[in-house]
Amino acid sequence: MNPTNGIDSKFRFVILAAKRAKQLLHGDKPKIKTKAKNPIRIAQEEVRFGAVDYDIVEPKFEETREPEDEGFIGEVIGGEEEVEEEVRRPSRGRRVKEEPEPDEEELELEEKEEEEEENYEGSEEDDEK
Repeated sequence: MNPTNGIDSKFRFVILAAKRAKQLLHGDKPKIKTKAKNPIRIAQEEVRFGAVDYDIVEPKFEETREPEDEGFIGEVIGGEEEVEEEVRRPSRGRRVKEEPEPDEEELELEEKEEEEEENYEGSEEDDEK
């Protein structure tokens, strides 16, 4: 017997054997005698020796799609101008927390605190003298 028995590709062989193995797992009886106990091995041998029937179904002409004139990414379509958008890189798990800008009141408070610190430091220097 021809071990490949007309199987034209490895892909077709794998698909046929997988479908037959499922049938064997669901209770079908093996079609050939073999020493193998594993349903996958039995299915592979059945396909190799031609015990599994299959049909190659050709797609109908109506079912095949022709490419449409949609264009490519980045191509200007129909006279429309391309709009550039800012591209953000994905953060690799780390998020940067943006701090809000301080308002006028906060700025005034910070300036007062700085002045008080300067005055306090100046008074300590006077004490040392």
